[in-house]
Amino acid sequence: MAGMEFKDCIVIGAGPGGMTAALYLHRFHRNVTVLDAGNSRARWIPRTHNCPGFPGGLSGDELLSRLHTQAVEYGTRVIRATASQMLPVRGGFQVTDTEGERHHGRTVLLATGIKDALPPQPWMEEAVACGAIRLCAICDGYEASDNNLAVYGPLRSAFEHARFMRTYSATVTLVQSDDVAVDAQLRQSAEDLNITLMTRPRDLLFDGTRCVFAEENGKHHHFDTVYPVLGSRSQATLATALGASVDTKNELVVSADQMTSIDGLYAIGDVVSALNQISVAVGHAAIAATAIHNVLPQNPRSPGSACSKRNMPL
Repeated sequence: MAGMEFKDCIVIGAGPGGMTAALYLHRFHRNVTVLDAGNSRARWIPRTHNCPGFPGGLSGDELLSRLHTQAVEYGTRVIRATASQMLPVRGGFQVTDTEGERHHGRTVLLATGIKDALPPQPWMEEAVACGAIRLCAICDGYEASDNNLAVYGPLRSAFEHARFMRTYSATVTLVQSDDVAVDAQLRQSAEDLNITLMTRPRDLLFDGTRCVFAEENGKHHHFDTVYPVLGSRSQATLATALGASVDTKNELVVSADQMTSIDGLYAIGDVVSALNQISVAVGHAAIAATAIHNVLPQNPRSPGSACSKRNMPL
């Protein structure tokens, strides 16, 4: 790989985890390139109120913008590109993007997250924006407190989510997305928990403010908020193509310092087996970035070294 410029780290993914990792690495005076496919899961957040330090809340887009600005001010190079292939090469890794550009790094940090499975309705983004559809009860169940809630998904997994939602509301309905028969034990559990059961509906509609499930008999059921729990897909393909270990959910298995089973390849956030939360991804980022800095060759400052501290806090 003579003549190739190797960055200290290529960060794949520009969500909260990826941008925090880039920020930490640059504050360790490391050279970092971030590949941003522009599809961070955080962009779906209309307004988060459980992000520490923002008592009034902020949107996912605003959070991403703030993180981008903060990292770039330290010198992070962010390229709008989607990584399509990763190969081990002498000296580290080669990452190729969909435009054919090749990026080389001594290490790689994956922050590619997961992709939620959502109902195919064309109005989904509009419903998410107004809170009629919510994607994460841990993130925003509090904001849906005492609403008329529905959990929509396969019977068995949806029941566990419906049980969790009883923390927030006395009115919770489990709406099946499959045709699995309800056995006597589950029916009794639902009754004990005051969870209403609804068989697979004919359609899911949106009236501009609320979601509506239409039954085959023509009856319509309106809900303030619907939580689809149809599963998700881990965006771990780049790592699994190299043989990285995954768990039963196809999420990457990592060590205590966030390294995968591939030496020099780290992973953080939703793409690994953990609680899918911004605060968790940010914590992963700090751990991984520090570990990466410590395994790279030392970079002691020379007497003539200088960096721009413009607009940096004291």
